[in-house]
Amino acid sequence: MVKSKKIGDSMKLNFTEIINATRAEVIRNKNENSDTEFGFSTDTRTIEKGQIYIPLKGENFDGENFIENALNAGANGYFTSDKTKIYNNSDIILYVEDTKEAYLKLTNFHKNKINPFTVAVTGSSGKTTVKEMLNCVFQHAGETVKSILNHNNEIGLCQTLASLNKTTKYLIVEMGMRGFGEIELLSKYAEPDIAIIVNSGSAHIGRLGSLLNIAKAKFEITKYLKRDGILIAHDNPLIKQVNDNKHKTIYFGLNDKELAIIQMTNECSVFEYKGNTYKLNISGEHNIQNALSVIEAGLYAGLEPKVIAKGLEEYIPIEKRWDVENIGGYNIVNDSYNSNPDSMKAAIKTFLSYTKTPKAVILGDMGELGINEKEYHEEIGKFLEQFECDYVLTLGELAKYIEPENHIVKHFESKQNLVQFIKENMEQGFNILLKASRFMKFEEIIEELNK
Repeated sequence: MVKSKKIGDSMKLNFTEIINATRAEVIRNKNENSDTEFGFSTDTRTIEKGQIYIPLKGENFDGENFIENALNAGANGYFTSDKTKIYNNSDIILYVEDTKEAYLKLTNFHKNKINPFTVAVTGSSGKTTVKEMLNCVFQHAGETVKSILNHNNEIGLCQTLASLNKTTKYLIVEMGMRGFGEIELLSKYAEPDIAIIVNSGSAHIGRLGSLLNIAKAKFEITKYLKRDGILIAHDNPLIKQVNDNKHKTIYFGLNDKELAIIQMTNECSVFEYKGNTYKLNISGEHNIQNALSVIEAGLYAGLEPKVIAKGLEEYIPIEKRWDVENIGGYNIVNDSYNSNPDSMKAAIKTFLSYTKTPKAVILGDMGELGINEKEYHEEIGKFLEQFECDYVLTLGELAKYIEPENHIVKHFESKQNLVQFIKENMEQGFNILLKASRFMKFEEIIEELNK
């Protein structure tokens, strides 16, 4: 196995390449050797001697206010969008209209020099899981670089592309969005060989207004898909509706006739797909569905099924994504990294279908659901009615609307009161699911139980 590369800035370009990439206006260039290569930094706190500083701007900061700091720390030059910011102790001064765009162009230029096989992933939920699964699979075929953590915006993409080196064979990039145009921009500078739409659900519906708009925003990932590239998409009517059929498409889903689920427990899943057997050390039909997209990507890239199977079995969920552990005598499944109606239903179905009694679900607010947020939480309550469950415990201003009939339902105003109820009413060995959006900080429930 070739291990995936740890993220770090490997990008170095000479002056001619910098100008070709960014089309910057040269205000000053004292560099006499055109072959000299420069590194880059966007952070004056970690900038190294001889690097070129790229000052980025945000809602609450302006990197151009720290150009002098970068030069004092040893920077050889800088980009600027303000021609009045001229410092005499800089060898190189380059003017561009937008420094973030310059950063994107530089890292795209660097990527194209290396030309790794690129897989881009987006979806309403599960995209980070799929990215991690892809990394486990592709690192068996060559050096692989992936987006770290949830760095799935423009700056995260730049950091990932900048970390590529001459031996990188595969690149896995995660693409997130909150509105139209964001995934299209990421696609433009990633130029994927494979585009994966894990699913299209109701996450961010408060921003985009409708499920159809969400599907349209996800489909932007194909805008700069290579001409001979492929779209691997969830078998979803909305995705099919927005598909312009400009690229070859493979649809995947749990209803595929070539899929058979062999075994499912709280800690693993075994299934057969297209004549080959695969094992995941994680539960849930939704995770099997995630794995189908990874299998299709691996097959398209020319990987053998046995290599794909080995990689998938090595996948370990990252923190707060179906994290199974024993806390204070309770068997906890922590799936509280994020939540929307689709992912909450998937977690509930998996947990209540494959977990032995006694069992309870602890559910919190789901965010960014717009004007119908109350109805989405009520819908979860209706969904719960088809499953057996000893307790349904809720926490949050919206979660109080999760009220399934014929269940013992308790709502709490604080995590401390909720934990006290658990300790007073649930014996050792109780199985408990935690599911909520990240802002609910459900890890604090585990901390309280640990006390």
